[in-house]
Amino acid sequence: MAASVRRLNHVAFQIARGDRLPSTLTDRFKFDLFASRMTDSVRQLAFRKGAAVFLVNELQRAVPPVSDGTENLPDLLYDAPVPHAVNTACNACFEVDNVEGSCKRLQENGCHVLVPPLEVEDQRGKVVYCVVKSIVGNVRHTLLDRTRYTGDFLPGFQSISSEETKKEDSAGTFFDHITYASPRKSTGQVLRWYEKNFDFKRFLINRHDSADDGFVINGDGMGLRLTAMQYWQCSKVSLTLPSVEKDEPDCKFVVAESLPEQGKNQVDTFLEHHQGAGIQHIALYTNDILCTSRILMESGVQFVSPPPTYYSQFEKAQEIQTAGYDPHLLSKFGILLDTEEEHAKNVFHVGSQNVKDTQRHLLQIFTKPIFPENTFFLELIQRRGASGF
Repeated sequence: MAASVRRLNHVAFQIARGDRLPSTLTDRFKFDLFASRMTDSVRQLAFRKGAAVFLVNELQRAVPPVSDGTENLPDLLYDAPVPHAVNTACNACFEVDNVEGSCKRLQENGCHVLVPPLEVEDQRGKVVYCVVKSIVGNVRHTLLDRTRYTGDFLPGFQSISSEETKKEDSAGTFFDHITYASPRKSTGQVLRWYEKNFDFKRFLINRHDSADDGFVINGDGMGLRLTAMQYWQCSKVSLTLPSVEKDEPDCKFVVAESLPEQGKNQVDTFLEHHQGAGIQHIALYTNDILCTSRILMESGVQFVSPPPTYYSQFEKAQEIQTAGYDPHLLSKFGILLDTEEEHAKNVFHVGSQNVKDTQRHLLQIFTKPIFPENTFFLELIQRRGASGF
């Protein structure tokens, strides 16, 4: 029986002391630091932009065991230390209705529980959480019940009020999808694990996606297989995300693996430098990718630039113009555009707009790696009815 997940609360990083991720999130990506917690061995910082929340766990020294046999709270709350040599995004925290029951069911399913159910409270109420290990590399999931908590974030954290809240482009920002980099031939095992334990369901990315083979991308001597899953549309429980708008879509999960004999690609590079599978990138949704890209580029964010020929090819230039964009403007920021033309009779509702299928497209842009290692990066994505990645 699967754990009854309700929503995604936050995504957590574990970084070494002195890493620049906290300042990168605030100064370059325009996140607000809104809560913090400090112990002898770890500094925990919570950042928010719209509905997207990152928790950065900066290890000052070796973190003591989760329980020291006393009633004291662990130094690291809402996670477990990751025995990993590099900086990493490693925890997707899910809210659930019953932590104890969910933890028991996962244990019965054979899951490794890193932190058993633990109650934490302050003057704003109480929460219960546990931490379980995912089948994917160093990824873990904190299961959290905060239905009895009224604070801004979580007990144990001090709220931080900012005089200059960064509201530029915050409205509409949320986690669009999280992508795992996984070894070859491991996708099926990952999908089965998430279906069994969290009731995730596979869905087809587009008309080129095969139920057996996934969505295969070939070209330029490299090959990738993408397979997508989500956790509410087909679930037996009601799953929602923290919303900026009531029609905000759920966060999806994508498993990416490289194809054999196709040359080295971004998945292989991640697995090598990250020293194993894990969260390769996270996509942040934006209502205006041109405006967001300009703001972030001016603040120092470095984006990956596609080859100039991407925009000069006649068919691609025509596709961009048909969608209502200037190829030269997209080229300036390195924004990619993909259209979806199937199911021409349908109309999809996107935000406050009805978008015909013949107009469906998405725009996306990828940052360069955030850490010194060639591993984790962020993506900006804007959708007009498109469901791809």
